[in-house]
Amino acid sequence: MVIREFMLQTEQETLSRHAALSVHSKGRSVDELPCPVRTDYQRDRDRIIHSSAFRRLKDKTQVFLSPERDHYRTRLTHTLEVSQIARTIVRALHLNEDLTEAIALGHDLGHTPYGHAGERALEECFGRFKHYEQSVRVVEFLENDGKGLNLTYEVRNGILCHTTGTPAETLEGRILKLADRIAYVNHDIDDAIRAGVMKNEDIPAHIRAILGETKSKRIGTLVLSAIETTQDSDVASLAPEIGAAFDELHKFMFANVYTNPVCKGEESKVRTLILSLYEFFVKHPDRLPDFYREIANNEGIGRAVCDYISGMSDRYAKNVYTALFIPKSWEE
Repeated sequence: MVIREFMLQTEQETLSRHAALSVHSKGRSVDELPCPVRTDYQRDRDRIIHSSAFRRLKDKTQVFLSPERDHYRTRLTHTLEVSQIARTIVRALHLNEDLTEAIALGHDLGHTPYGHAGERALEECFGRFKHYEQSVRVVEFLENDGKGLNLTYEVRNGILCHTTGTPAETLEGRILKLADRIAYVNHDIDDAIRAGVMKNEDIPAHIRAILGETKSKRIGTLVLSAIETTQDSDVASLAPEIGAAFDELHKFMFANVYTNPVCKGEESKVRTLILSLYEFFVKHPDRLPDFYREIANNEGIGRAVCDYISGMSDRYAKNVYTALFIPKSWEE
């Protein structure tokens, strides 16, 4: 336990008064013996990295549905970019980098196949479905054959609060929310340019003048502003001029990329796929894997089918749909 004690002491001696120290964690739902080497937040990070849900992120859509080319982002590469940006900010602010990394790596574990198109379709058939709430369900219950990952409260709270609604209780969690937005807006621009949906010059000139002409410069501007504005504060924010330009860039992306027919053209097919799978498994619960049949017995068939579909990768969802609804060729 000497190594662990050294880590805890280092946090107390080097981190900001606004940092969430491991020693002050509200703990886990189920008490465990501490790791002799890692702090609790380091242990959470490792559990997330080794989870099945984390591995599936490599084949889940970010913006462009089932991208075939190697250079488009997936939900996994998005997660890694968010982690890098958030860690850069919190390191400069002397906050808890391990907590930030754990939240970042776990924040999208509950995302559906086919990105937000899949999320909207699943909400249509199941009722309320938010990927951030599903991410918490993944780490609290669905992983590890129903045992969950037993993460600390602060990591689960950061995952739950990474997008909208109530801010996270830790400054690390609040910075993660900002880093997520910095990451996806800028890498979505990069992917949209690669896809021929837009050109960099399409971004209004006054936004480029404030934030920068390239992805790298824009991220640099936003990260530096986040560091300078949050310095000695417990509010994660940007300088007013930069924040206003970033908000305008976000609106530009909604108008020109997120609603663009090239990006959205296949979404009706996603809706058909998700709704068809949901309807089939609700009517045929015996076709669910054993684990989800048990959920159906305890929490209802809708909840079980929602959990099953939301955990699918793009490729797996398409393969299940094909097996169920597309006739096979006759073989001699």
